[in-house]
Amino acid sequence: MFQETSRRRFLQGAAAATAVGLGDLAFLKRLAPVSAAEASTQTGRVQLHPDIEPTVRLLEDTPRDELLEKVAARIQDGLSYQEVLAALLLAGVRNIQPRPHVGFKFHAVLVVNSAHLASLGSPDQHRWLPIFWALDHFKDSQADDVREGDWTMQAVDEAAVPPAHKAKAALVEAMDNWDEAATDVAAAGLARTAGVNEIFELMFRYGARDFRDIGHKAIFVANSLRTLNCIGYQHTEPVLRSLTYALLQHDETNPAKADHRADRPWRENLERSQTIRDTWLDGQLDPAATTDMLAALREVDEHEASEKVVELLNRGVAPQSIWDALLLGAGELLVRKPGIVALHAVTTSNALRYAWQTSGNDDTRRMLLLQNAAFLPMFRQAIVGRGGTLSGQKLDELQPVSPDESGEGAVGEIFADVSRDRMRAAGKTLAYLDAHPNPQEFIDTARLLIFLKGTNAHDYKFSSAVLEDHLNVSPMYRGQFLASSVFNLRGSIGSDNRLVERTRAALA
Repeated sequence: MFQETSRRRFLQGAAAATAVGLGDLAFLKRLAPVSAAEASTQTGRVQLHPDIEPTVRLLEDTPRDELLEKVAARIQDGLSYQEVLAALLLAGVRNIQPRPHVGFKFHAVLVVNSAHLASLGSPDQHRWLPIFWALDHFKDSQADDVREGDWTMQAVDEAAVPPAHKAKAALVEAMDNWDEAATDVAAAGLARTAGVNEIFELMFRYGARDFRDIGHKAIFVANSLRTLNCIGYQHTEPVLRSLTYALLQHDETNPAKADHRADRPWRENLERSQTIRDTWLDGQLDPAATTDMLAALREVDEHEASEKVVELLNRGVAPQSIWDALLLGAGELLVRKPGIVALHAVTTSNALRYAWQTSGNDDTRRMLLLQNAAFLPMFRQAIVGRGGTLSGQKLDELQPVSPDESGEGAVGEIFADVSRDRMRAAGKTLAYLDAHPNPQEFIDTARLLIFLKGTNAHDYKFSSAVLEDHLNVSPMYRGQFLASSVFNLRGSIGSDNRLVERTRAALA
């Protein structure tokens, strides 16, 4: 499943650990990629693919304080990475309700792909750490769900599932009308008969159509597809049923019959998107346009931000120059006011960018770009609305600060400063990356510190998003973008989380 990591990459990971004073993680290599034991089914709740049901039941039924040890034993007997990842996602969608908000306890589902991306980007010997963290986090969320009513996804109403030739139209109509019952059966019908690309072309649009739950809807869409790409499309039906249920979350009157602020950008952008020139993808890179768009994001509202995108595209500016501004703008919000809202500006932009580069529909791609531009002022306004005060720091005016050390020592110095003075760490990151254009050592250390020091789902969601998106900004901006990341990465000072020791003990 993973390509063999080179000896050089293995040594880089070890060097990163040494640079920040971390302990030996050799115990992880004892985990080898298992067929699942048989388990009984339970009438009423949705049944999963028979090959994965027993492993899902293991995760559901094992007490939290025993789960890591039992999974470790199964892995040593042959349970594969892919099976563990599939069971994690499916246990979450069957047992965790994405209500009242698509977040909170539902992060047990949202974080699965982020943990997977962290594994993909790591040396072989570290790859089980984020998965074991996600296993433990699932049990925490499962307990929260039990306290809130013990929701479980039920078997679909088979008598109401539309036939194949009507499933797509039925799903569109139900989603447009925010009709939960009709959506559920239509989602099951479409999952059984349509290809995953056709399904997610629809989901990309619905994930971006409203600004509720600070971007978690778009994040769930992207993470669902990305995890299915790894675990197999035979699991699409329960995932799609959970996803569509989450996308219909709202607190007000039926949005199809009202004019809520959260829905207005989508409706307006449907019209704006048709005013963009037909050859909009053939524009030229324009750093001045990136600066112009970034400046606008600091001041304008959601409507003006979308208009600005149309203006730039019709002037012949390449979409990449606009994406540079959007990703930098999200990072700048985190610099100006570190916290949960700005963090989600970054992770939502990552999800929308992924959808944009994955979609094959021109209209959808226009809408994703316009919606991301609209969402960033709404994130900014949400920060202020919660009583936050934005600093005047501009990301493109951040000044480099030379580290005292060089090479590996400079990276260690940066992450020590992350624990003490994030602004100073940002300046040192900028200076370090100016001198070392290849950021791999910085990235390896940042990711390893999440494994060892991370304590919540946002550590994984944020780090996976930002470490991926540094490649989605133009090279001239990568130093600035990664400098903004230190405002929510983990520093090297402080104790390791308890999961490292539990994992080590499980394998002893």
